[in-house]
Amino acid sequence: MYAFVLIVHSWLRYLVLALGIVLLVAAIRGLRGHAAWSAGEERVHKAFVGTLDMQLVLGLLLYFVWNPVVASALLDFGAAMKNAPLRYFAVEHAATMLLAIVIAHVGRARSRRKEGRARYRSVLITTALWLLLTLLAIPWPVLDVGRPLFRL
Repeated sequence: MYAFVLIVHSWLRYLVLALGIVLLVAAIRGLRGHAAWSAGEERVHKAFVGTLDMQLVLGLLLYFVWNPVVASALLDFGAAMKNAPLRYFAVEHAATMLLAIVIAHVGRARSRRKEGRARYRSVLITTALWLLLTLLAIPWPVLDVGRPLFRL
């Protein structure tokens, strides 16, 4: 089950990233065009947050149930903090991604109470922050703690 969830978690990131980038582009276009928030933009925003939530659930299952790297880190947290790969997955990746998800949800909630340019601006700021944190927290293959871009 661990391998299956890890593969789905790995591939789902591309859908989340794509929806986040589409939302970011929509916010930029909306700010430039002074248009009202459209039903299509609302669907993208909902799909983005919903897919992000699925990614979170898979990540939490990996973190608390199946991941042997995190399990070994949690056995001796002090020693894990001295080991870069253990620290990365036990603390850095999880905390940064959780913060990114909170920012995306706050952005969704705040933007729903706004109209016009204020809504686009809110979506732009929070989605850009989410994207920055997410890109920083992905274990890119070039990093010491890197993982493959495409798991099979």
